[in-house]
Amino acid sequence: MRFEASQHMRMGQHMKLAPRMIQSMEILQMPLAELEERIEQELENNPTLEIAEPATGSDAGVPEGDARTDLGESAGGLERDGADADSFERLERYEESNPEAVENEFEERGPTREEPFEGLSRSRAESESDAKSEAMASAPARQAGVADQLKDQWGVAEVDESLRALGEFIIDNLDADGYLRTPLEELALRAPIGLREPNGQAPAVERIERALRAVQLFLEPPGVGARDARECLILQLDAIEDGEAVVGEWDDKDDRAETIRAARLLATDFLDDLMNNRLPRIADRSGLTMERIKAGLLLLRRLSLSPARRLAPTEATPIVPDGFVEYDEDQDRYYAYLNDTRLPNLQVNREYAKLTRDRSMPQRDREFIRTNLGNAQWLIDAVEQRKRTLLRVIEAVIDAQRDFFDYGPQSLKPLPMTLVAEKLGIHVATVSRAVADKHLMTPRGMVPLRSFFSGGTQTDSGEEVSWDAIKAALREVVDQEDKGKPLSDDALADAMKARGLEIARRTVAKYREQLGIPTARLRKTF
Repeated sequence: MRFEASQHMRMGQHMKLAPRMIQSMEILQMPLAELEERIEQELENNPTLEIAEPATGSDAGVPEGDARTDLGESAGGLERDGADADSFERLERYEESNPEAVENEFEERGPTREEPFEGLSRSRAESESDAKSEAMASAPARQAGVADQLKDQWGVAEVDESLRALGEFIIDNLDADGYLRTPLEELALRAPIGLREPNGQAPAVERIERALRAVQLFLEPPGVGARDARECLILQLDAIEDGEAVVGEWDDKDDRAETIRAARLLATDFLDDLMNNRLPRIADRSGLTMERIKAGLLLLRRLSLSPARRLAPTEATPIVPDGFVEYDEDQDRYYAYLNDTRLPNLQVNREYAKLTRDRSMPQRDREFIRTNLGNAQWLIDAVEQRKRTLLRVIEAVIDAQRDFFDYGPQSLKPLPMTLVAEKLGIHVATVSRAVADKHLMTPRGMVPLRSFFSGGTQTDSGEEVSWDAIKAALREVVDQEDKGKPLSDDALADAMKARGLEIARRTVAKYREQLGIPTARLRKTF
């Protein structure tokens, strides 16, 4: 046995994802709002990419968006194939019919690396500068953080100056909901040097508690600085009782006082029973009538268990539909179209395309333009490919899920992505990327595109039904039940079976949890 080293040559084929292919897949997967941002970034960073203006006059016949150039193999992997050759011929015909000079300075001397890009893109930059400046001036200022807002309130609060620094320390330790989760003893040990006693010892717990009481009293909204949910509710009830907060209206002052008293008793002594909907037990132990318990419960439901989040409300991100589905009564069919009016009409700058043919330009500048032209053309092609693929997928969904648009979610059918991929002649991964984070505006409202793809089962009659349709049927059964005698999971399974949907009890429990439906005991009303 011996070891030796030798060299061999072997030919083989390997599949590799080129960077351009990865870019195309990323653009296909982007929702519309994210794609808008991506195009805006490319317009700012790539001087050869521009927004096409509506064609007028003699420019009406010019192929604005097809001005490709002889970029060669060095332009980021863009090759001159048959399709590109047609674009080159159109560009050459355009140059012959428009023999005007590019710029006088470029005829006299070769441009430097920076000058041509700055000169040719100045008009677009100047036209956009006013709009951008106006948009920036109109944009609302960023809201201060919760801690900063609370410290601003604390700075003007009339409190003992000896508690001022401790109060700021407490504010720094509040969580996002406004709670002080850290025990006061631990908080004392973590106090910085500036808050310690003259002898270097940790501040007394009694001082920290006094500062905490002041924080709870002076800071708004009420409930900030609470150590648990019970204390948070009581602090808010104190504010209501003192007239510092208004929740609801009462015609009778005595009724208002009794309702507040009932709510305080529920929050103080019966919070656990309240969370488990044990209202009869509360009535037996508290001596309150059921009507008074319900009134107190209604008041508690109007309070917040996350008071600090009112200072920095989380704005819901608006959903921008990627496509629309509408019904044509004359032809009795649904048709789809994309929301592409939000996307600018992109084109390659012709002046830069002509510069690549200028032999007097330094080689590095020509390579720079070629690379950017290649990037611009690839982006245009990727956006167009996204439009075509997405529209084909939506049309396939409409054909397969006609019953959903006619009758609603309960008529959804199982639709695997592999079926759509085979029908369209594309890979299943392409379908998955095309439907990711996309939404459709339909006659049934805003619907995630991915929700049309799911597995399912068969009804007793042999009809295919999707799992989402089963969930919709389960929601309807729960909505129609008698809340005084809500259905258990076994009873829900029987009710589903009566509808021809036979599913196990544990499946009912799983779907009930996914839909956010509580158990029968918590759904019961008294």
